[in-house]
Amino acid sequence: MMFRHPQADAPVEGHELGRKLGLSRRQLLAATTGMAAAAAVAASTLKPGRAAAAEGVPLIRDSKRGIILFTVRDAISRNPLTSDLPSGFREVFKALSDIGYERVEFAGYTQNANAEGGANLGTVAGAELLRKWLDDNGLRAEGNHGFIPASWPLTQADLDRFKAALEISNILGMDHMGTGSDPTSSNYKADWDVAAAKWNALGEIARSSGYVKLYTHNHDAAYNFLLDSGPLDEQGRPTRSSGVRKLEYFLGITDPKFVNLEMDIFWAHVAQYKFTTYTAPDGSTQTNVFNPLALVQAQEGRYPLFHAKDGASNTSTANGYDMVPFGTGAIDYTGFFRGLTSGHHYPMYEQDNAPGNATTAPNQSLEYAKISYDNMAALRA
Repeated sequence: MMFRHPQADAPVEGHELGRKLGLSRRQLLAATTGMAAAAAVAASTLKPGRAAAAEGVPLIRDSKRGIILFTVRDAISRNPLTSDLPSGFREVFKALSDIGYERVEFAGYTQNANAEGGANLGTVAGAELLRKWLDDNGLRAEGNHGFIPASWPLTQADLDRFKAALEISNILGMDHMGTGSDPTSSNYKADWDVAAAKWNALGEIARSSGYVKLYTHNHDAAYNFLLDSGPLDEQGRPTRSSGVRKLEYFLGITDPKFVNLEMDIFWAHVAQYKFTTYTAPDGSTQTNVFNPLALVQAQEGRYPLFHAKDGASNTSTANGYDMVPFGTGAIDYTGFFRGLTSGHHYPMYEQDNAPGNATTAPNQSLEYAKISYDNMAALRA
């Protein structure tokens, strides 16, 4: 069994009572300082998203609102010796906590070499330091886009590296560990069969190492149609589809106990825009418009995490959308989250193009993080 850090399940100070009462850390603070004092504080300090809480039930509770650190990678990699803006993990954690975020998802463990702790925190000692900074700022790590072995069957070197990644996840207190890549980039059923066997095995290793659930993060290609039928090409591969989408097939042949998904809702809507027809076994063209919400609803328990990435409609581009801060685009997030029956998902705000020009907009990614947090908080049932 993998080592689990003794602090991995330790609550941030004051959290245990809050969890028992169903309160977030901020709600607990208000309750324990008296109703009159809490009202006075709320009137002067609540951010726009929090102020709107009285207007209805939030679709995403404050304890579930998260961000993947890839969105603010420019701040994490910023040199603290040349900038007064938040730089490195520790300062960025504080900035995100001040905005209101309570969950973060890592995209690796490297930062500027001049930031506290040095360049690489992807070690046991580095993870312990990261865990302290998370706890200091009332943050919880929910996942990481890290190492998933490409080889199958596993080499001993890949297995050792995978177990080391699980060790880091357990020290950080993560319930989930994943990757930013599809299980396979192939269009063919045989390759997805191999990918499913690998992920079932890796997922079982992950669960046996502690409490880590393995997840795959997907872009639009995984929602294209699987080539699984029809005439074979010169290499003996099928050329037509039965109409099942690649990720749907993967879900059907993997074990729900060991394999989970993180839907990037933006890329799922890109797939809805791009992949509307397929060639059936008889050669006819069939139309099938993808419904991201319906896919989630079919096995909602397998989606512990989402990437909450918004897009402005732009049909002049191949994807049909341009990435924008959450809540400023065309994707119907109110309808999406209203369609879920569980409140146990963690939507992680992501925006690939959030970092701004280092000269003209050096703090843009954190400014977008603030806009996006407020818009996540404003979603109402």
